Amino acid sequence: MIQAVGLHKAFEGVPVLRGVSFEVPRGHFMALVGRSGHGKSVLLRHLAGMLRPDRGRVCIDGQDLASLGAHELRRLRRRFGFVFQGGALFDSMTVYDNVAFPLRECMRLEEEDVSRRASEALARVGLAGAEGKLPAQISGGMVKRAALARALVLEPELIFFDEPTTGLDPITAHAILELIAQCHRNLRFTGIIVSHQIPRIFEIVEHVGLLHDGRLRFVGTPDDMLASDDEVVVAMLRGDDAQMEPRRTPGPRR
Repeated sequence: MIQAVGLHKAFEGVPVLRGVSFEVPRGHFMALVGRSGHGKSVLLRHLAGMLRPDRGRVCIDGQDLASLGAHELRRLRRRFGFVFQGGALFDSMTVYDNVAFPLRECMRLEEEDVSRRASEALARVGLAGAEGKLPAQISGGMVKRAALARALVLEPELIFFDEPTTGLDPITAHAILELIAQCHRNLRFTGIIVSHQIPRIFEIVEHVGLLHDGRLRFVGTPDDMLASDDEVVVAMLRGDDAQMEPRRTPGPRR
């Protein structure tokens, strides 16, 4: 369903992506892992059509995102959901209104239908009863759940997760990943998740890509990655950042 072909991207002359290629079949879940500053979030934003590559292409069901006009791209992105690192909820809106927002913006629905769908999405993530609270009145874990509900409310075919457990304690992070896995099992969306939760993340995905110095150093199954003898893969699994530094340093990292 989603395919990246030879993606290159630089900011102010500093290369961030250096020829990234991979694909994720419809209904599958892939994790992008790697050390901070090696391009994972930049890659995710390319896949979601938020950034355009300097070279290469991103295709959704064979459609090159860069070839689409603004209207066509907006229409295609209605098939996407995106869960941001910090949740990105609107501070002045209640939890309910945050989740209802995409329905009101993207669909012509009666308010009764908006209410039903938003309430169903909140119940799916365990937030029934929290509809009237503001983001500042709920815990970090509840913010992540609300962000997931907002991503699910349009029933997207493809969902991107950018570090959805950032800032959470280990127990809450585990619960959020299990909730994401449960939603994937039930809804069978195509998913791509950027995560540092190794090896926990391997339990909920079918594919893993290790991004290192702007390139995919490894792509395969979680079992294949755990069995790899590649020095960068081994260093990542051990949490040894020093061993993951590239052998050359072309410039400052992003």
